[in-house]
Amino acid sequence: MKTGLIAGCVVLIILLALAFYQYGKFIPTFAATHTPLSTEEIQQLKQNKPVTSIEVFKSQRILQLKHQQEVIRSYPMRLGFNPIGHKQFEGDGKTPEGTYSIDWRNPQSAYYKSLHISYPNKTDTTYAQQHNRSAGGDVMIHGTVPTRATSFAASARYMPRKDWTLGCIAVTNSDIDEIWQLVADHTPIIIHP
Repeated sequence: MKTGLIAGCVVLIILLALAFYQYGKFIPTFAATHTPLSTEEIQQLKQNKPVTSIEVFKSQRILQLKHQQEVIRSYPMRLGFNPIGHKQFEGDGKTPEGTYSIDWRNPQSAYYKSLHISYPNKTDTTYAQQHNRSAGGDVMIHGTVPTRATSFAASARYMPRKDWTLGCIAVTNSDIDEIWQLVADHTPIIIHP
């Protein structure tokens, strides 16, 4: 009886360790977050200090909205599951580096809302073709909770502890709501290592 109980506990611990290893990156971070902007504050920013560029600092996991050189808003973010280096091929888990633009948006995105980054450019495509590979595409700035799960109260502020996307930039759902309203199509996005 005692041996069976011990064996059962060992198996349970192993299963929990495997689950944590596989899904631990999705455990939420408990870092303090900023206060969301009100509708009035968003309108004032759009009128007085419209966003002229987005800057992403991959190593710091920060996305900034800028008016000229002034930082208007700064957001924590997560990247592709293999974040170091420039995206070269479809499925490599990397987030691109360089200068692109926001070229379209999807209000019915699988991850709440999304803004498409104009990756791949001609250089990216040529490089991938030289290696007989696809450069990939559909690199977005999007929320962290699937659209189908947004009815949960905590979903708007959820941020996983670790990088997890296929190459996209993920921010909280409440942050993508702000970014969606503040960033116009064709806004340049500079993604730093």
